[in-house]
Amino acid sequence: MTFLSILCALLIEQLKPLRADNMIYAEIKSFAMRIERWFNAGDASHGRLGWILMMAALMVPTAAIYWTLMHYELIFAAFAWNVLIVYLTLGFRHYSHYFTSIQLALNSGDEATARTLLAEWARIDTVGMEAPEIIRIAVEKSLITTHRNVFGVFFWFLMPLGPAGAVMYRVSEYLARAWNEPEHMRNEAFGQFAARAFYWIDWAPVRLTAVAFAVVGNFEDAIYAWRNFAHRWTDEALGIILSAGGGAMGVRLGSPNENAAKLLPLDAALVDSSDSEDDILPGEEPNLRALQSTVGLVWRALLLWMMLLLLASSAAWLG
Repeated sequence: MTFLSILCALLIEQLKPLRADNMIYAEIKSFAMRIERWFNAGDASHGRLGWILMMAALMVPTAAIYWTLMHYELIFAAFAWNVLIVYLTLGFRHYSHYFTSIQLALNSGDEATARTLLAEWARIDTVGMEAPEIIRIAVEKSLITTHRNVFGVFFWFLMPLGPAGAVMYRVSEYLARAWNEPEHMRNEAFGQFAARAFYWIDWAPVRLTAVAFAVVGNFEDAIYAWRNFAHRWTDEALGIILSAGGGAMGVRLGSPNENAAKLLPLDAALVDSSDSEDDILPGEEPNLRALQSTVGLVWRALLLWMMLLLLASSAAWLG
């Protein structure tokens, strides 16, 4: 059921992608804002209480519906519930139009349009950006978004929590941003627990995504970059994904003397900007080929996850 649930959700999303500004997401965002207003009294413990309350309010009904359907052997209904939750928590196509449009604009030499699209997508200032930097940021943003909107969801959906695990991952990722990124929240203690909780929730998925990139790409360079350069990011998860992903494609991501982690407001710059010429990330500078390489890497990694899931499901069924 797990494999078929993910496969059906992916197929449905390819045919009818869920808009990033859909009503369900809007309600969750509104709920998070209300929790912050009700509980934020300037103490980290209040953030922990608000986080637990919001998680319980979303995860308990999700799990209860699934296990009730399974208890009464309503297998098709449970399957449909799984497909719905995976569809709602996946984001494989949420932002792919930005990446594709940037790629088309750069292929036609329209850097101005590419800068505008990147500014909308990554929410950064792109004035004066040259093509290599546009490409680099787009590739970095794509790898991070794919991990957080696809592979992280897969991992927690496969855990015993099932659909509730997928909900936990996506909501915890959102809270880590919503309660830390806005200007009025950046120095608040309220969001500290949300950020730390997502770090641990994402600990295993990040590493599995990096392994998948290495397996379907240049394995040696991916592992080398991961082991020797990932620690240079102040955000460990970003360092692992971008160093391994860049190494797998033979592309140099996250130049140490630039703010390579402009992807999300939470993402921090590289720590060290004094690398010698002999101590730089492997690979070539990003170019137009890197955009196509990113698409190939993501799809190969997705197929790898699906193949492994199919094998595991087949073994469980035969057993």
